[in-house]
Amino acid sequence: MSDSVDTVEKEARNMGLLVYAASFAGYIIPLGSIIGPLIVWLMKRDEFKFVDECGKNCLNFKLSLLIYAIVSSILAFIGIGFILLILLGLMDIICTIIAIIRAGEGIAYRYPLTINFIK
Repeated sequence: MSDSVDTVEKEARNMGLLVYAASFAGYIIPLGSIIGPLIVWLMKRDEFKFVDECGKNCLNFKLSLLIYAIVSSILAFIGIGFILLILLGLMDIICTIIAIIRAGEGIAYRYPLTINFIK
């Protein structure tokens, strides 16, 4: 019985990891950073509570980043937006890598500066 519990736990961790990793699709496909995690989350959220939590965290962060990027783009007209866009990009990459590592450990990562759209 312990083996089946470990297998489910491992699969949940792997799917949670995939939710976070799928957000890197945004570097290839427009809005892929939202679409990739959304697809994985919708497919597996009912099967694993961990994936549901990871998906909500990831999507909330990516939607928050989208809003911050839009505001930064507007602020680019007065000069400060370019710096903010660079910082947002770095924060996205660093936080996503941390989230992937944490999901592999079975911990749902809570991103900083996130607006909770999906509860």
